[in-house]
Amino acid sequence: MPMTATDPVALTAALVRCPSVTPAEGGALVLLENLLSVAGFECSRADRNGICNLYARWGKRGANRSFGFNGHTDVVPVGDAAAWTRDPFGGEIVDGWLWGRGATDMKSGVAAFVAAAIDFVHTTPPDGALILTITGDEEGAGRDGTRALLDHMAAAGESMSVCLVGEPTCPETLGEMIKIGRRGSLSCWFTAEGVQGHAAYPQRAKNPLHALVTLLARLTAEPLDTGTAHFDASSLQITTIDCGNPASNVIPARAGATVNIRFNDAHTGAGLSGWLATQAARIEAESGVRIGLRIDIAGESFLTAPGDFVAMVRHAVEAETGLAPVLSTSGGTSDARFVKDHCPVLEFGLVGKTMHQVDERVEVAQIVALKRIYSRILADYFA
Repeated sequence: MPMTATDPVALTAALVRCPSVTPAEGGALVLLENLLSVAGFECSRADRNGICNLYARWGKRGANRSFGFNGHTDVVPVGDAAAWTRDPFGGEIVDGWLWGRGATDMKSGVAAFVAAAIDFVHTTPPDGALILTITGDEEGAGRDGTRALLDHMAAAGESMSVCLVGEPTCPETLGEMIKIGRRGSLSCWFTAEGVQGHAAYPQRAKNPLHALVTLLARLTAEPLDTGTAHFDASSLQITTIDCGNPASNVIPARAGATVNIRFNDAHTGAGLSGWLATQAARIEAESGVRIGLRIDIAGESFLTAPGDFVAMVRHAVEAETGLAPVLSTSGGTSDARFVKDHCPVLEFGLVGKTMHQVDERVEVAQIVALKRIYSRILADYFA
């Protein structure tokens, strides 16, 4: 298929051919910067700590309203390349499907909103600004991606009134789901320090595993909550218990465990961190086993409450697909967790069934339809 400036399918294929495995830029942002610059967008880079990020705006500075799109061009590793049916960086189109790493998550989403944005400003120059923030660090730590773009905007006195993140959001059919929020995510690494000894003489030792198992049992004994108006119940999952002990007759000196909590808007990361620390301190006092912990809060829960913005996006999706999308807060984290501190944010994109898998692929018709949806959203917003 010949490359055209506003053809989202050809643009998706071109982006897939860029080997942009986090943190490599792979040529993807250079391609987009060139394309958007030619189309009249003012482009700048917000690179930080080796991560490449692209900021593009159309419209006057200080506009009374500005619509933002956010997305990423970095992708996860391909895994076993020999297990792929087609070249993971080939961008091949076969029997109505476009194949390759990032075809679903989320080079197709970026291509769709870039194509929609270029077409829109040329055919219907908006009364306001159109801002695109595209990062190369969504699949990685995320510290120098969208966060760097938002810092770049703040330093320049720029802002988005609302933002739509183009992540895959639909489980089975395009149009069935919009994400209006996300659960928070917290990981905690516990380390229990006891006294090593012979299993036949437990009185001479302090078993860190006993203390750790007791702690984990207490953490999982009761549900964190029963859910809230827009969120399912929070979930605490034990993800690993380790002590590295090869001997069956030795009480180890040290053991560790990790838990991950996906939490709703009934909690904050700080509140849960305090709860975990309190529980660990109680077990330490009871057992005499020293228990340390390290906590990482990947993101707080957030919600963009149903209102005019949600209704507008929902109407555009239904008008183009015939489906009334469900408003959901399910799934993992996304860069919307950073954008929510800047402006109201929603997520809508393709069906995500093959993302991160071997033979990741997307239906060509979905990419075309997604561009139409984004185009309608822009038309409705600036109407």
